Amino acid sequence: AETEELRVGSALDAGCGTGAEAIWLAQRGWQVMGADISRAALASAAARAEAAGLTDRVEWVQADLTAWSPGRTWDLVTTHYAHAETGQLAFYRHISSWVAPGGTLLIVGHLHSQPAGGPSSHHDADHDGGPSGHRDHPEHATATTVSITGLFAGPHWQVESCHENTRTVAPGGVRVELNDVVVRLRRT
Repeated sequence: AETEELRVGSALDAGCGTGAEAIWLAQRGWQVMGADISRAALASAAARAEAAGLTDRVEWVQADLTAWSPGRTWDLVTTHYAHAETGQLAFYRHISSWVAPGGTLLIVGHLHSQPAGGPSSHHDADHDGGPSGHRDHPEHATATTVSITGLFAGPHWQVESCHENTRTVAPGGVRVELNDVVVRLRRT
């Protein structure tokens, strides 16, 4: 929904994991680079892209994105549930420098609610779909629509979409409610 009205061009999936979003974009005509720190995840992503016949539309790069300097920009930079040791907001600020003028930054992250005085009321799920059982999340590992849009307040960014989403997944047949934060920005 967040990319369907964008003009197809070049895209970077920052923290691509096993490549689901990068492959999805490539299937829709984007020329995609998927970057991740995990060699094993990238090997899986490359195999999935090959099976889908998309090796000419997706390039895979192993990099520590918190320190990486790609030396180029993309029309779309997206990140889905990437967890950087530098913290979410610092990570988002860093990858925003890779968005071309007029381009889009799409951030999809976990929204970990913390009721006053206690741990969150739901379990998170690991990227492999299994329940993680983690109830407490470090402050730097989460972000809200307010904190993300505040980070990009100013004349160089325009907020185009900003919302929270709740979805239910059933890893191993156990229903788990997950909350996401989704922010789409355009570099002016």
